[in-house]
Amino acid sequence: MVFQGSSAAISHTGKVRSNNQDSGYAGSNLFVVADGMGGHAGGDVASSLAISRLESLDRPYDSTAEAEKALQDAISDAAVDLVDTVGARPELAGMGTTVSALIMVDDYAVIAHIGDSRIYLYRDGALTQITTDHTFVQRLVDSGRITPEEARYHPRRSVLMRVLGDMDTDPELDTFIMPTQPGDRWLLCSDGLSGVVDDPHTAKALGLGLAPGRTADNLLKQALDGGAPDNVTIVIVDVGGQHPLFSGTPTIVGSASNPVGVEVPAAAPRRSSWLHPNRQAANEPTHFEPAPEFLEELIEEDRRRARRRRIGWIAGLALVLLLLAGAAWIGYQWTQTRYFVGADEDTVVIYQGVQQNLGPISMSTPYEDTEIPLDSLSQFARATVEGTISANSLSHARQIVSGISDLAGGSG
Repeated sequence: MVFQGSSAAISHTGKVRSNNQDSGYAGSNLFVVADGMGGHAGGDVASSLAISRLESLDRPYDSTAEAEKALQDAISDAAVDLVDTVGARPELAGMGTTVSALIMVDDYAVIAHIGDSRIYLYRDGALTQITTDHTFVQRLVDSGRITPEEARYHPRRSVLMRVLGDMDTDPELDTFIMPTQPGDRWLLCSDGLSGVVDDPHTAKALGLGLAPGRTADNLLKQALDGGAPDNVTIVIVDVGGQHPLFSGTPTIVGSASNPVGVEVPAAAPRRSSWLHPNRQAANEPTHFEPAPEFLEELIEEDRRRARRRRIGWIAGLALVLLLLAGAAWIGYQWTQTRYFVGADEDTVVIYQGVQQNLGPISMSTPYEDTEIPLDSLSQFARATVEGTISANSLSHARQIVSGISDLAGGSG
């Protein structure tokens, strides 16, 4: 049966990129986000070819198994298309695309995924990431070496471990089937959204209950307000709900919406230099699938970075402790230039230091016992001494003691 619900798709170049290499599709049963990579032309072609292959799947299915098999076959065919295209145009070598696709079959969502675009489910006020990023940093997260928050800002966060590319006609996909229910909101997006807008803000936007189109506009605005360093593509799918159902015309956005988006661009003059513009573009450090030996170097580099961070933290902590110790020593030395007159159990005493204590640590020590008995003092004088009398110097303290001695009748 045809999916009963509503959807919207939107794509934007962002604030840094010069062109949009993303593509998105929202139809009657099929919903896809593809994030192309491989330079100015390659990424456009790769994501457009993927959408071109997948859009024929936008139809009802008799079973979830049939839909899952159709997704696997179509994505494999798209990989062959990429290989064939690069065979005809070698300057596009290195192009590839992520694919995150969803087919609605009755009360189930059939999902296929490769790369770092994402599929989320918003249900009962909670947002859940359904797909797993096929990235280097995700492996670090899975192994417990970094936290998810550290992964958001890791310098290698865009290094893909799996991608639909021009080197493999049998890509390793994640496919699975999930039950869905009325009220669910599905979000498919490129990392231009998920890398800028965090999950709490995404959940808040999805939870406002606005129509899919307005919700997508809201999320796009947040990505743009956050700088949008990459292309941003968003597909929102509501299961059931109050908003209008599918109109019958699929929405195609991004590179695939260009009538010539899937055509291979005209050949540029060949140059042997590595500064060839197409070769240079094909090696942009946005997304790429590393060779095994390069991956080992990345892992070793990450270890070195972690060691440097630990050494930096230890050195910084040692410096702070040294500064604190120095400040404490200077402060203590200053207290030892101060004196006051007080009492021990039965006599008047001159103390070196200050009257205050630092927790259990006394900031003063007895300096000179005057041997003036407290019992020889008047009640007022005794109370004054026991309350301590501050002195500007040792000689001043002795002058105070002399005055107390006179009050005591000259004793001591």
